[in-house]
Amino acid sequence: MSQTASILLTLSIALLAGLLLSRLAKKVQLPAVTAYLIAGVLIGPFLLGALGIPGIGITHEQLEGFGIISDVALGFIAFSIGNEFRLASLKKIGKQATIIGIFQAVFTCLLVDGILIALHFAMPDKLSLSAALVLGAVATATAPAATLMVVKQYKAKGPVTDILLPVVALDDAVGLVVFAISFGIAKSISTGTADILSIVLEPLLEVVLSLVLGFIMGLLFTLCERFFHSRSKRMAVSVTFVLMTVAISCLKFHIGTVHIGFSSLLACMMLGTVFCNFCDFSEELMERADRWVTPILILFFVISGAELDLSVFTNFAVVLIGIVYIASRSLGKYFGAGISARATKCDPNIVKYLGITLLPQAGVALGMAIKATELGAEGNIVRNITLFAVLVYEIVGPFLTKVALTKAGDIKEEGKTSARAEHAEKAAAKAAARAAAKQQRKA
Repeated sequence: MSQTASILLTLSIALLAGLLLSRLAKKVQLPAVTAYLIAGVLIGPFLLGALGIPGIGITHEQLEGFGIISDVALGFIAFSIGNEFRLASLKKIGKQATIIGIFQAVFTCLLVDGILIALHFAMPDKLSLSAALVLGAVATATAPAATLMVVKQYKAKGPVTDILLPVVALDDAVGLVVFAISFGIAKSISTGTADILSIVLEPLLEVVLSLVLGFIMGLLFTLCERFFHSRSKRMAVSVTFVLMTVAISCLKFHIGTVHIGFSSLLACMMLGTVFCNFCDFSEELMERADRWVTPILILFFVISGAELDLSVFTNFAVVLIGIVYIASRSLGKYFGAGISARATKCDPNIVKYLGITLLPQAGVALGMAIKATELGAEGNIVRNITLFAVLVYEIVGPFLTKVALTKAGDIKEEGKTSARAEHAEKAAAKAAARAAAKQQRKA
């Protein structure tokens, strides 16, 4: 079998596995994103992929080549989240979302740091002080992809959902800055010498430059869209600018010892924010783009599931520290969101349920963990514990998000619709309208 045929067969099986398992997940009231992740684990390199049968499972080598799918999917996810930053809604919840986004992230970092530092003194040979500090920063990150998929699947609407997406989006920017500070301190402790200027400056530049890039691309996107009038071509322009923004975000520069790069998540989020505030047809175009990108998002989550490293379960120390990390991070997110929501006089349901919806963790946290490997053996501990936590959070997190939004009243039974049923209803309505018109003509 040729390499092209093998890749296409693998992707089609991955897509089919995710779709079929989502039907099973619906029977047991689980979100589709959880099914996609489990499907990825099943066909990943630790299970079916380990058999080495071409096209049947995903191997480690293939995962490296599928990175482009993840990059594109994350770009569209961030683009959709940017659509939530409309000035009209931000005037109502902007101040609250900003305070909650910053406070819950910092609170979680400090709580996880405190608990893990205490664990360090209890078992210094298993968890170093540097690793404990970095894990506290990693704990700030939340996965926007899983959250957005749950919101879209169940058509969630309400006060919790309205403030959830802006808060999740803010997590990236806050998390990068907090990680920069913690990583700088950890590197100083670990090596005794560190270029604090570049360590602190790089993430700050990444945040600012990414937002500037997204703003410029958003203005160009809005200008270009005016030259096209058909819905299909406007949708094509939307896809073009998301892909272009992701591509530019991959560029890296060096000025002395400072490495300058971009965050595709922040850039695409700003792209969507600028577009939705400047274009009158943005909501319609966003909906059409969402339909186009659905298969890519399914593949993204299946591939994410395949990337989860099951070998972390074989290390007892990693499992123990991972459990403590998960428990402390969960408490930090829940109480951090609750305290700040109460302080800003949010809706009682926001105070009670927002923290639960912030538990999913994936892409940004893994990026931080990879950066942490620069610490050597201590960084590898951070990476393994983060992998363990992501495995748990990505499978359990979406389900808890669904439960929280349901209890808050943002997800209602009528939100779970069937496209087949909707089509049948529309067809019946058209048939009734034709019959009525025919009767009128006869009369």
